[in-house]
Amino acid sequence: MSSQLEATSLKDTNALPKVVRARGSYLWDAAGKQYIDGSGGPAVYCLGHANAEVNRAICDQLAQIAHGYRYNFSTDALEELTEIIRARCGGTLREMVFVTGGSEAVESCLKIALQYQTAIGQKSRRKFISRQRSWHGNTLGALGLSGFAERTAAYEGAFIPSVKISPANAYRPIAGATADTVGAACAAELEAAILREGPETVAGFVFEPVVGAAGGCVPAPEGYAKAVREICSRYGVLMISDEVMSGAGRCGTWRALAHDGVEPDIMSVAKGLAAGYQPLGAAICTTGVWQAIRVADGAFGTGHTFTGHTAACAAGVAVQKIVAREGLVEKVAANGPRLKSWLAEAFAGVEAIGDIRGRGHFIALELVADRVSKQPFNKDRKLFMKIRAQAMENGLICYPVGGNVDGVSGDIVILAPPYNCTDDELTEIVDKTGQSVRQVLRAEGLG
Repeated sequence: MSSQLEATSLKDTNALPKVVRARGSYLWDAAGKQYIDGSGGPAVYCLGHANAEVNRAICDQLAQIAHGYRYNFSTDALEELTEIIRARCGGTLREMVFVTGGSEAVESCLKIALQYQTAIGQKSRRKFISRQRSWHGNTLGALGLSGFAERTAAYEGAFIPSVKISPANAYRPIAGATADTVGAACAAELEAAILREGPETVAGFVFEPVVGAAGGCVPAPEGYAKAVREICSRYGVLMISDEVMSGAGRCGTWRALAHDGVEPDIMSVAKGLAAGYQPLGAAICTTGVWQAIRVADGAFGTGHTFTGHTAACAAGVAVQKIVAREGLVEKVAANGPRLKSWLAEAFAGVEAIGDIRGRGHFIALELVADRVSKQPFNKDRKLFMKIRAQAMENGLICYPVGGNVDGVSGDIVILAPPYNCTDDELTEIVDKTGQSVRQVLRAEGLG
């Protein structure tokens, strides 16, 4: 989800260039400077900018009705997008609530989970388990799940109960585990947490299949998701997949967790759903979860004024039609290994690059002071911010984040280019990333 960069830059918006137009993978500021969008903004703009077909679909919808209030009317756009998402998800993920962004989507997932547990007579299940080095959004519910102390400290004490367990990261396995055993070890830690808290108190386990800003494109270790699925089912704990950043095709499968061969009970999706053309997200649940709620209550309890906003749904329909027609999810899947290979070539001989990881068009570099110990650079260097500034100077938008190791130290750079980038554009992104990082390392006397 949103990066530390966003939070920091918003404190001094006068220092930011003013963007005036964009087309495809490029943007221009008021001074005429051109930037290539190497991260799709915050991993949102999966079709780039100013797509004529999407813009036309939004305008056509606005000419008819901008917003048919969901609790008075259904609309063609809402119904069509619902069927598209059902087809993309497959399996039993068929019921959904549309919202206006990722934080709302996660919040709605939590409310659906609590409503379900109440509906089946398990109202004692009020707690959630989540992971350190995770980011789930800016509402109080989503903040409480997030393992990102810098952003949550001001609000501690106001959250719904959440139990934090270790990150599942093959590059930085938990104590006693290796890259090969970390998946099983982290799954065992989840089971131990459920038993320690009491299964009858735990509503759901929330995790990112590929961790975004808080960890830097960290994929679930081999076997982890399947083990988690089995554990959650065994103890009646809902498995909730936060795919706000990693979903909607970003990782080379429409559902990020599909790569791992499992279906969650509830999932969130947002950023790539409408590609930034309109604010849109969704909380999606299985037929089993929905049926329990339907029998007890008749409808989802969560909803907002702009739930199912008509023009936003029309944008989502247009975006998803293009993604399907042009085979962009498949293209993203094929590009993932190429991007990692090109980045490895671009950083050949740079000892400060400890790891290149991710899936599809969701790839990150992790910088380290020592490759053997994986010791991060001193936080006071603020390398991630310096790389951001240098990249902007070089005409590249990328997505640097700090604190990925322990919430304080660690520097990563995320690339999340549009799905329809050309090879020439991808090459430009890789080249400018290599140039920008190398320039900063040299300026810091690190390479």
